[in-house]
Amino acid sequence: MQTPPQTTDELFEALRENDRLPYGRTRTVTAEELAEAAELFGEPVPLIHALLELQEAYTYGAEPRKSPVVFARLLNLFDEQPDVFDDRLRHQLFWRFKWVAGALRSLPEIPLASLRQWLTEMRDRYEKAGLDLQPYYGQVYKLAAHLGEDTALAYELWAGRARGLLSDCEACETCTRALHHLDAGDDERALRVWEPVLAGKESCQEEPARSVSYALLPLLRTGRADEARRLHLAGYRACRRNPSMAGEVGRHLEFCALTGNEARGLELLAENRNLFDEVDSPLEQLDALTGIEVLLARVEGLGRGELPAAGYPGRGWTVTTLRAEVAKRADDLAARFDARNGTAEHAGRRRERLGRAPLLESLELTLRPRALEDVAPAPAAPAPAPAPAEALPESPADLIRRARELDEQGDPDAHACWARLRDLVAARDYVHPDDPDVGPLVRLRADLLDEEATLAERKDAYADAAALYEEAAGLYEDAGTPGLAVLARASAVLAAAQTPSEDPGREADAQAAALTEAHPALVRLHEEASGLAPYLEARLLRLRVSALGLRLQATGDREHVASVFAETELLHEFATRHALPGQVAGARLLRATTHAMSGDLPTALAETETLVGSLRADGPAWHLPRALSLLGKLQLGLGDPQAAHASLSEGLRLAAESPADTVDAATLHGDLAQTCLHLGRPDEALRHLTRSAELDLRAGDRTEAFCTYGNAAQLSLDLGRIEDCIALLDSLLAEPDVVAGELNDRLVAQLRLTRARALHAGEDLKAATAEYVALAAESAGWDDDPGSHALIAAETSVLLGEAGEFGRAREAVDQALAAHARDPRFEPVSNALRELARLQAHRQGPEGLAGARAFLDDAGRVADEARAAGFEAQGRSLDSALAYEHGRVNAYGGAYEEALAALEKALGLLGEPGEDPERAAEWAECARLAAVMEGVYLERRPAALGRLGAAVERLTALGHDEPAEPLTELAERLRDEE
Repeated sequence: MQTPPQTTDELFEALRENDRLPYGRTRTVTAEELAEAAELFGEPVPLIHALLELQEAYTYGAEPRKSPVVFARLLNLFDEQPDVFDDRLRHQLFWRFKWVAGALRSLPEIPLASLRQWLTEMRDRYEKAGLDLQPYYGQVYKLAAHLGEDTALAYELWAGRARGLLSDCEACETCTRALHHLDAGDDERALRVWEPVLAGKESCQEEPARSVSYALLPLLRTGRADEARRLHLAGYRACRRNPSMAGEVGRHLEFCALTGNEARGLELLAENRNLFDEVDSPLEQLDALTGIEVLLARVEGLGRGELPAAGYPGRGWTVTTLRAEVAKRADDLAARFDARNGTAEHAGRRRERLGRAPLLESLELTLRPRALEDVAPAPAAPAPAPAPAEALPESPADLIRRARELDEQGDPDAHACWARLRDLVAARDYVHPDDPDVGPLVRLRADLLDEEATLAERKDAYADAAALYEEAAGLYEDAGTPGLAVLARASAVLAAAQTPSEDPGREADAQAAALTEAHPALVRLHEEASGLAPYLEARLLRLRVSALGLRLQATGDREHVASVFAETELLHEFATRHALPGQVAGARLLRATTHAMSGDLPTALAETETLVGSLRADGPAWHLPRALSLLGKLQLGLGDPQAAHASLSEGLRLAAESPADTVDAATLHGDLAQTCLHLGRPDEALRHLTRSAELDLRAGDRTEAFCTYGNAAQLSLDLGRIEDCIALLDSLLAEPDVVAGELNDRLVAQLRLTRARALHAGEDLKAATAEYVALAAESAGWDDDPGSHALIAAETSVLLGEAGEFGRAREAVDQALAAHARDPRFEPVSNALRELARLQAHRQGPEGLAGARAFLDDAGRVADEARAAGFEAQGRSLDSALAYEHGRVNAYGGAYEEALAALEKALGLLGEPGEDPERAAEWAECARLAAVMEGVYLERRPAALGRLGAAVERLTALGHDEPAEPLTELAERLRDEE
């Protein structure tokens, strides 16, 4: 709080503002400051409200020691001035006797006698006030359960009584009853009791999140793993980082540990690191620490105790050291509670939880399943080469000869040989073979540099590759192998031409120019070389083709096609003449690809099918996955997704079976995802997208991986798998480079925007609005991309409107309009303005009509701009949509004549219903609403019946029976009312 409130009105507004904040230190500190400010006014009512807010902040901020102190002040005020407590404040006061009972139970330093004395005070106060005692007996039962006493009688005294106004909400009482049966070992009965809460039919501030955390293990034990998975995702999100729900977080960590999801458990532990510092409730601490210990003990038992773990602030922790610290603290807490209670209940509960064996070996919880190896990857090192098809020779001389032989053929198995040689040469005791066939050590070092450059190219590190090729060329010359030096220099030329431009805005043009310059340089190197071995000359020809092919790809200019074909034919003819099967297949693949880039997909398909047949019959086998990948893309492009799926699946299978790195498996998975979407198999597409992303992530291509994961998140949202979407994005946004701001900020913003949309779709309006508002504030500074800010600000305004905050919504949509003026986003901005108008008129009726019409006036100006710019909306035209919204808004505001006129204008703009079912449904709804205005509100029933009859006749004549039904029902209702 920056400035203390100067009036009671300002105090109440500040209390409302604070109530919007999540529970935690910020809210609590502000509540403390507002309570101090309320004292200064010398009026009891503002002080009562401030103290109630403060006690709530302490209760839900996990600070039970302070809650009873505040309540004592409230009770004194009530005793001194009972008349200032209206019915609502009186209800609040007596309700919170239960809060104090819970706070005292959670503090082991409070004597048991004091707990019982408080319950006596509660009973006496309730009886004096003429209140039902069911809430009192509820607290008696909870104390008995806490102590570990026989709860049968206490349960009957509570559960057998009728509920009253001060009873816990139905969701909370349902949870308490279910826990009673769970403690008795009856999982099935507990789950039956929980059913309405777990199904979302009953809820409150802490429910169903609290019930979900307890129900996870019973669901597993009764074979309902899918339901447990679904509830884990939703339930965890509702309690994460919440100090008052630390115990619930601990149970979710325990669930992860017992389902083979230890890596996710460590991830969630890191996300909740604040709970180590912010939870001041010993009982919550004990509950949370036990769940944490279950997780850590499981990880340690798997032999990964050295992994880092998020723990108490001030030092770094491993799983082993944190488990020891957690166990010590939890044991101490359990001992303190048992000493206070005179039982061994809490130590026993800990032993039971810590002794549980995993319930499932593996349960896939999220779209991003991770193993413990992914939690703390090893230091960066070259990726291990795939195993070769044949065993590697033992002697260095034979290994060198084998590597060079495979390399000449273009066989990818050469990579495994080079990787082994790299390790041998790096060893201090390496002795180079004294063999004329092998050549000097400098030649081998050149080979290894050339291989390193090739691997750098695969990772798009073109500048590094060019430097490595140049260095290799120098060593080849030193070794007396000029042909290899020429090839290395040519490779450096092409790699340098692919190095990204420093000006991202001109990257394509710059690369095209660089490739145009590279081609004559390659030709010159080729022509000036003499005495080249055929395989080296073929490679030089391949580099020449690649330069022109990459230029065609960068520009899309069909004038470049002929030159690519010409160079390809040179390569094909040369490779055929010298019997180089790998280069022959490569040339044919390049030719088919060029046909595809030129737009001639049928020819490309025919050539690729022939090539695939040839490779299947005669090899070389390593070209087959890549050829199948191209075949699948072409089949999909020509509208045969079934054939594409078969080709791509075969390519993926061969790539997985091959011992060599022959094709980009991540790309194959991505292509299969697109194919599955065309086949109407979105769940399969989702699996391929996430697999593609994870492969890119492991290969170090984080930007590509996050883009693909973002697509997977959007697809899961489109499929209605909201919790899957949010869980995936939460995992990505918790990645260290994202948290540190090292990943592209626009990419991160897109992930956050998708998450905000998912929160909105999941009806978590508060969290969605907070994320939207933050994104709108950040995107306001995107001077290079005002259109994206317009989109975000427009969506933000709608969320604020849904929350009833039309003043803030106006500010947000004004930001959207200002950004839209710089970079138009006609449809989303118009949609937002119309929706805001509808929301305000619907919420506020006639009082909100002026504000709603102002939104529509802005939408009208956007529609005029769109019409002038020739913009065509993807959905309804902006003009017809605007007219329809004028109808609804005026109807909500009681201006029925204006509403009818607007709807008739909308019908005119829509025209005839036509054959399209969506258009017909829109037309029918507009006609129905016009008839409602006319027949119900303006009481012109004959005219309305005539309108409805004509509309039904039009619709049924066109076969639109379903949209006609509401119109027929409305006509019958109007006739009945005559």
